[in-house]
Amino acid sequence: MAILAKEHEIPFYVAAPWSTIDLATATGDSIPIEERPAVEVTHHGGKQLTPNGVGIRNPAFDVTPARYVTAIVTERGVLRAPYGESLREMELMAK
Repeated sequence: MAILAKEHEIPFYVAAPWSTIDLATATGDSIPIEERPAVEVTHHGGKQLTPNGVGIRNPAFDVTPARYVTAIVTERGVLRAPYGESLREMELMAK
């Protein structure tokens, strides 16, 4: 969605609790992505929707590259690029 928004010049905002931000994580590449059960995709209402043997990947979330994010909205305030700087400033203000 973020890529489509950028291509069509539509702002893309992330709303997240401050508790989900980890200042020790330099990039999203090091964030482990939880894989949810394939049955969440292959079945609905007790009925199988996909053929047997189809490979399924069902990540619980993805990591949106910062270049596509207009701002991050938290209960502490709104963060804007450059995010490393604004995140550090917000952390210092909270202390």
